Parts: sequence; structure tokens; C-alpha cells
Amino acid sequence: MNPFIRLHPADDVLIARSQLVGGTTVEGIAVKGLIPAGHKVATHAIAVGEAVRRYNQIIGFASKPIAPGEHVHTHNLWMGEAKGDFARDYAIGVDVKPPEPRREATFMGYKRADGRVATRNYIGVLSSVNCSATAARAIADHFSKQNRPEALANFPNVDGVVALTHGSGCGMDSEGLGLQVLQRTLAGYATHANFCAVLVVGLGCESNQINAWLSKSSLREGETLKVFNIQDSGGTRKTVEKGIALIHGFLPTANLSQREPCSASHITIGLQCGGSDGYSGISANPALGAAVDLLVAHGGTAILSETPEIYGAEHLLTRRAVRPDIAEKLISRIKWWEHYTEVNEGEMNNNPSPGNKAGGLTTILEKSLGAVAKGGTSNLEAVYEYAEHVAAKGFVYMDTPGYDPVSATGQVAGGANMICFTTGRGSAYGCAPSPSLKLATNSNLWRKQEEDMDINCGEIVDGTASVADMGQRIFELVLATASGSLSKSEKHGYGQNEFVPWQLGAVM
Repeated sequence: MNPFIRLHPADDVLIARSQLVGGTTVEGIAVKGLIPAGHKVATHAIAVGEAVRRYNQIIGFASKPIAPGEHVHTHNLWMGEAKGDFARDYAIGVDVKPPEPRREATFMGYKRADGRVATRNYIGVLSSVNCSATAARAIADHFSKQNRPEALANFPNVDGVVALTHGSGCGMDSEGLGLQVLQRTLAGYATHANFCAVLVVGLGCESNQINAWLSKSSLREGETLKVFNIQDSGGTRKTVEKGIALIHGFLPTANLSQREPCSASHITIGLQCGGSDGYSGISANPALGAAVDLLVAHGGTAILSETPEIYGAEHLLTRRAVRPDIAEKLISRIKWWEHYTEVNEGEMNNNPSPGNKAGGLTTILEKSLGAVAKGGTSNLEAVYEYAEHVAAKGFVYMDTPGYDPVSATGQVAGGANMICFTTGRGSAYGCAPSPSLKLATNSNLWRKQEEDMDINCGEIVDGTASVADMGQRIFELVLATASGSLSKSEKHGYGQNEFVPWQLGAVM
């Protein structure tokens, strides 16, 4: 097998399939020095300031002269000035295509009374503020399947009781953006299809007042939503006792839910990548993109996010926008992020992370070009702000940070009832109440961390599977998981600690 991967005839670099030593031949050119697996090697001489292409897209500019066969990485490649050297052509809507013929696949889901469909059947305990987190966890722990399996023994159709707590809710502007985002996130979880019932526990004096949150979110207490405060209940012990009693009241009705055949159009996947490497844009991300195209053809929805990690590749999305206002909203969010990082004395190219760089990614441009591949080729139907309810069907975008737990939290708040998470360096992640599938980009990772990975997309790099074949396998795994098969992260008990709403604004 060829030791290198050429992604496009016009590329200036090849990707090493495995670690190479000096003297290895690259299309007739001898490799100079050690080239780690997943890293880039130059195919010809590149002058200082000259653009370097991968995927036939600019990933940066030579900061030093680069000789044929030389390792191309942080020591000789830099991002350049986005507004100068690298001007993006947004070409709004030029790649919009006719929709695929509608397909019909089914999975075994839970049908809710209001028409929504769930992939899991949990009871949730949310905290309005960090001060009520301990009480919320104590309530959920009473029903822990691991520590007290007898607590839910008579309720086999209930997947569990989970506490989702956070570190915010006070010390913030009561009318500011930070509180608005937190309240929108909590509302999205409180009404999520995968929760058959939700309990919200507050302290009583916090900025995020529960009654104000209910009013602003157009929510009200009822049979499936109960709220109360520690201060009104008489302290921690009485709060925990009251919460346990309310959960006991939820359980009989929750247990009546049973799985039944449902259209795949009810599946909404949040797309994530974390611990990316040089293979991410070659294997797992495009394979996930192929699965997304299949899901969209079946009427489902996929949410691409992580705005700092599509930076420099957003022009590939604006070309797929079905209306100009959709593309313009995405561009406006990019500009917001440029301003946001500037006022916080940062820059958009603080990515890739050290782990990404060790895996072969050099600039945010290179990382972003691989990241957008998760979104497949379907038309871009809508752009949402963080934790907004996703109403559109098909491929959509949600503005989130690149930090995976924060990003996925926003996607789930928007309605994602599954997460697909690609990784090349390795990930330990799960997401309650939505199951999370982890896709390995390379076979070495699969062999090393198989207990955490759900599928090995490294077969694409190995030459034993095509992107299309792997996309079909991912789609079939999505249907099986949505039908109740446990993901690896669910088996390990991940999900409650990964609830991390985006904190914006000053802490006061």
C-alpha cells in the first residue's frame, strides 16, 4: 500500500499513513528526516509566503523555504492574515443542489404525546444554580442503577435518573446575554424529548430565579415538570427528601413508555469532533458526512457546530446555503467570534490544540477544512444561535464554542437526540440524555482505546473500506443506537458531568 495519501491532484502536500524515516520515496522525492503518522510532507519546493494546499484548499503559507520531501508543520507553515493573504470567497448558494429522493428507514423510539420522538427515556434533575447542584445530585444518586439497582427494578422502561448540574446561575447580570443563554439551555433540556419528566432544583436567592426562567421560557409546572427551591423547602435534607418523593411520583407514568417503530426523520444528530488528528479530515469526518447525507435523505436532521473550528472553511458552508440570509447569519457569527476573541485578548488561531498539532494539524484553516466534512454535502437549511430550538429539517448549523462539552450541550438543548463524535487522539466522552457515538479516525487508536470507541473509521486510511461504505455503517449504527443499543460511553456511565452550558459575560 502507498505510504502516502494524496487528497487532491493540486495539493502541495501528501499525508503519511504511518511514521516514515528519511530516505523514503515520495513520488520520486526522498523524504528528509522523520515524518510522524498523519503529518504532511512537501511534494515540491515551496517559497516563503507561498500558499500551501491540502484538499485543494489553502491551509496556510510557508514561513520558511520548504524543500521537496520536507516535513510541513508548525516550524515552516503559518496561517497568514485572513483579511490579507487569505480572502474567502463566500459564493453564497452556488453549491445548492436538488434534494435527494426521500427514503424511509425506521428505528424503535419513544413517541411522546406532543408528537416528538425520543431515543432514550430518562428522568432529569436540573439545577438552576451551582448552589443547588449537590442537592440535585443527591436526588439522582438515590436512583443510581450502579449503586442502588433496586431503586428502579420495578421500572424497566426508565433508562435512569440523571442530574445535570453546572457552575453558573448567579453572580451575573440578571438581564445579560450570559443569563439568557443559560436559561435557553436549561429550557431546552427541560423540554427535551429524551426526558419523560424533569425536576428543577434552585437555591432561592440566585440571579437565575426559577419563576422568571419559567416565564421567559414559556414553561409552566405540570405533571412532567416540577420546580422548587432549597430555601423554601427548609434546607438540604428536606430538599433531597422532597426531590426523591417527586421522582417516585414520575416513575409509574414514565414506565408506561414503550419503544415502537418511528421514522428516521425524528433523529437529530449533533456532530462533534474532539482530539482531532491529521486523519480526521480523511476518514471519520467525511464518513460521518456520508452518514449525514443519508440521514437527510431520510428526512432527519444534523447539526454542525464549533464555530472556532470551522473558521477559515465557512465559505464551504455559505455555498450550500439555500437562502442568502442563512449564509449572512453564519458570516455574522464568524464576525462576532473575531470580535469576541479580540476583546478577550485572544485570536481565532489559538487552535489547533497541542494534541491536534501532535496529530499532524498545523493551522486552524487545516483543522476547519477537515471539520466541515462532518456536514456532508447536503444543503444548509438554517443557522441557529447557541441552544436555540432547531425546527428545520436537514443539515443545519448552530453557533457554539469549539470546546466539545459546551458545544454538545448547546446541540442537545436545541433538540439533538444523538451525538456523533469523531476523534483521532482519543476521547472519553458521553452525553446525557442523548447517547453519544465515538468514531475513531485511525486503527491504532481503535486498538488502543477500543473500549471507548464505537466504530473504527481507520479502515478508510488502511484501504479496507470506502468513505461511502463507512458512512452506511455509521448510519446503521445510529439507527441501532437510537433503538436502544448502548453506546460505549453509556456502558461506562458517562453523561452527567458533561453538561456544560456556555458561560458568557462577566462574573460579578
